[in-house]
Amino acid sequence: MTSATLLTPASTATRPGGDRSGPTTRAAERAYVRVLVVLDTAVLAVAILVGYVARFGDEQPSGSEIPYVLVVPALLLVWLISLRAMRCYDGRVLGHGADEYRRVSAASLRLAGGIAIAGYIAGVGVSRGFLAISFAAGTMGLEVARFAARKRLHRARDRGVGWARKVLVVGDTAHVLELVHTLRREPYAGYQVVGACIPDALLAPVPQRLGDVPVVGSFQGIPEAAGAIGADTVAVTASGELTATRLRRLGWQLEGTGIDLVVAPALTDVAGPRIHTRPVAGLPLIHVEAPEFRGARKLVKGLVDRSVALVALLLLLPLLVVIALAVRLDSRGQVLFRQVRVGQGGKEFGVFKFRTMVVNADALLAELAARNETDGLMFKMRDDPRLTRVGKLLRKRSLDELPQLANVLLGQMSLVGPRPPLPSEVARYDGDVARRLLVKPGMTGLWQVSGRSDLSWEDGIRLDLYYVENWSLAVDLAILWKTFGAVINGRGAY
Repeated sequence: MTSATLLTPASTATRPGGDRSGPTTRAAERAYVRVLVVLDTAVLAVAILVGYVARFGDEQPSGSEIPYVLVVPALLLVWLISLRAMRCYDGRVLGHGADEYRRVSAASLRLAGGIAIAGYIAGVGVSRGFLAISFAAGTMGLEVARFAARKRLHRARDRGVGWARKVLVVGDTAHVLELVHTLRREPYAGYQVVGACIPDALLAPVPQRLGDVPVVGSFQGIPEAAGAIGADTVAVTASGELTATRLRRLGWQLEGTGIDLVVAPALTDVAGPRIHTRPVAGLPLIHVEAPEFRGARKLVKGLVDRSVALVALLLLLPLLVVIALAVRLDSRGQVLFRQVRVGQGGKEFGVFKFRTMVVNADALLAELAARNETDGLMFKMRDDPRLTRVGKLLRKRSLDELPQLANVLLGQMSLVGPRPPLPSEVARYDGDVARRLLVKPGMTGLWQVSGRSDLSWEDGIRLDLYYVENWSLAVDLAILWKTFGAVINGRGAY
């Protein structure tokens, strides 16, 4: 998942001097940027050399007015300048979200277009094959390198040692606690809450804490409180006392301090493509587009689903046969297990799986109900005694779900979507949870790449509803890519 951040920039500090934010954080950010510069330089150097060798081999280029001994280093230098000009090293886009990748691609594509136009106008004959191969390899290499660097940063942040922004949260107590919970739910995003400021009337003469977050001041001294605790970001959430005038003045007060001001909107779990900011009468109004549940994009999604499912079934046929034989030899019973699930619009269908449990598993469920390890409406056990030996292996790598490709081919499921629920679960849905049924269930989804059975019921529902409202083909591709890593790691699979 990309999941979307709830923080929307409200004011950008100019940072002309007097940086009062945490020096450790700024130093860590600069160190990470230096690593990216070195990494980008190495990737681009290799890509340009690959383009040169692929185009010319061992031969010396002929017919060019400019020697390639100058073209190669010049292209490397200009490419790095282009990345800098497109703010690909801006700390506010590094480590989270898709903007970093978009900027890297845009910088490379614009440079390629600029070189092509300049070469045509000046009549300089640089090999088009050399440029095409270099830019293709370089752009792909930059994206892969940025992805690898981000994953390493995320792992460090999960351990609490990676570069992260130090955040002072400002607002009413209930909204402060909610924002703190949201930021801590995804530590890889890099927002570390170090303090809170609450309304003046709620400030006590003795030290206070909201949960484990220290209260460091009131609305009267937000810049001073941020400087005292070394915060480099002030996150403002809802409060009746924070009027538009006070918020604007807070932005003025933070200018030149090196402290960013961000605003957490009351409307959450809405992805960026659905949000458009439009200035009206001096107000930055946020226009939120309605979710899309039908139309041309849905038709394309269905076509892609069925095409990929058909190809995958054909390619995986030998593996499916091997798994079927293993299930048959391991324990008595049918190879395939067909279970009733609820699909789009509340329509029931039979989902196909390889059998991973003993034949009387349903009868044994009542005896194990007291040992349920999850909250909500699902039943999960890490060491479920009903699992067969082969079943444990299949569950660990999610291989038992491969027959669901047939459900996708039949149009009952999608490759990506919410988890297909049982009828007993749906019978207890309230109005909000029932929105999961507005789209087809998926073989994988945000729930799968975010922890699967390790997730709480509330988090699983939240992720499913987020996908329902913000799905796109690009999001589907990202989830499919992340699914491979989730399956290999086996986290939350039991």
